[in-house]
Amino acid sequence: MIARIIILGMVVIALIAGAAMYYLQVYAYYDDVSEQVENVQLTSVVTGEAEGILFENIKAIDSSSSPLRYRSCFDTGLSLALLTETFEIYDEAEPRVAPAWFDCFDAVRIGADLEAGTAVAFLGNRDIQYGIDRVIAVYPDGRAYAWHQINFCGDVVFDGNPTPPECPPAPEGLN
Repeated sequence: MIARIIILGMVVIALIAGAAMYYLQVYAYYDDVSEQVENVQLTSVVTGEAEGILFENIKAIDSSSSPLRYRSCFDTGLSLALLTETFEIYDEAEPRVAPAWFDCFDAVRIGADLEAGTAVAFLGNRDIQYGIDRVIAVYPDGRAYAWHQINFCGDVVFDGNPTPPECPPAPEGLN
């Protein structure tokens, strides 16, 4: 009888721990930052600098626990033709999956649309944090989605390798 109570106790503790880990990964560390977004930027092909674009209806989440947890959904009134002539296209775009409760962002669909050419990915901000780029995918109807993605320099340095010569110096502690 005591063995059954001990086993039942272990199962209950495991279920509580599993539920806590699920909650922490999916809900706890995300913050709604929609009200804090003051601008959306894309990198100009002419200057190489990030420039603000028109946007509205933004929904955004972020987390201080990881620079890769940023996601946003918004609309822009700018045409895709204007955007492709003015701003840098991001060829290696790979949308990151958002929590299921952030239902405006569907990374699988965005990724498939990028591959099919029904959406175009642009460089928002290079090195928004060292080794992390903000990428923005825009559809012809003005729907747009943003996320953070590890760039080449970050990929190399985060793996513990020396900073490649074509990359800016890594911050202290990353080398």
